Amino acid sequence: MKKPTNCTFTIKEALQKLEHFCAYQERCHEEVVSKLYSLKMTADEIDVIIVQLIEGNFLNESRFACSFARGKHRMKHWGKIRITNELKARHISSTNITLALKEISAEEYFETFENLAERCWNNLTESNVLKKRKKFCDYMLRRGYESNLIYEKVKELEKS
Repeated sequence: MKKPTNCTFTIKEALQKLEHFCAYQERCHEEVVSKLYSLKMTADEIDVIIVQLIEGNFLNESRFACSFARGKHRMKHWGKIRITNELKARHISSTNITLALKEISAEEYFETFENLAERCWNNLTESNVLKKRKKFCDYMLRRGYESNLIYEKVKELEKS
């Protein structure tokens, strides 16, 4: 039975709701806090619920960071810079960001970079070489790859 939106939840109800929320998918603290505010919980109640979620291992920031980094790299082919920026935007600590980036092996990272670069270069139909180079570099930079890798790869692709 759905509750009306103007109604507040008890701590027990909210905790149960958030356990399901966290069990469905890894969540960062910020997502959970914003969900609790949307449920009209007070700051004190939020603190109690967050502590219980951490103790119950429903909420784990380092596990979230590692899962996020692996998933975004494998599914969306993001580079380390984009992953780092997205984790920082979610207020993840630099220690957890470093740990998360170690989840991506160097071989997997470069293989993904090479495949994405080749596919992007071959899909660009621009006849002007300078415009093609700019479009390629912009795309790869938006994906979060390091500029030195991109510029080396563009030189290699222009020769072939």
